[in-house]
Amino acid sequence: MLISLTLFVMLVLANGTPVVIAKVLRRRWSAPVDAGLYWFDGRPLFGKSKTWRGVVSGTLCCALFAMVTEHEFVFGLLFGLLALAGDLLSSFIKRRLELKPSARMSWLDQVPEAAIPIFYALAKGVVSAWEALAIVVFFALSNMWISPLLYRLGIRRQPH
Repeated sequence: MLISLTLFVMLVLANGTPVVIAKVLRRRWSAPVDAGLYWFDGRPLFGKSKTWRGVVSGTLCCALFAMVTEHEFVFGLLFGLLALAGDLLSSFIKRRLELKPSARMSWLDQVPEAAIPIFYALAKGVVSAWEALAIVVFFALSNMWISPLLYRLGIRRQPH
């Protein structure tokens, strides 16, 4: 149970730190991951809101948290990087579906960023398959509930 809670917190940190850092730093160090490139369909790869600052801050925060819990720094680093890779995958798919940046698409917005790093933890033997599934579902549902609250508090720019 404690391992599942730790992994859940790591997901929250990997995906939430970029939002908080963006609020604090505003436009500083906000180079987009896709460098403004477009895919063959004429749409951005990911969009302007996916920045290197977010990737670095989310990954590093997750790794540092892992270090102070029962996980190793490298595990946390890879876990955080995979969470943010899942977020990039969601953005890539949403651009292909012609959705605007930051458009809401329940489950697609949450599952890849949770499932990819949780599969890594599963492969490392950190959690069972049932625990992995429970963490992904709980993360997705809590994200759908908490994001609108963070928007009302002025922390997020969008309610999702």
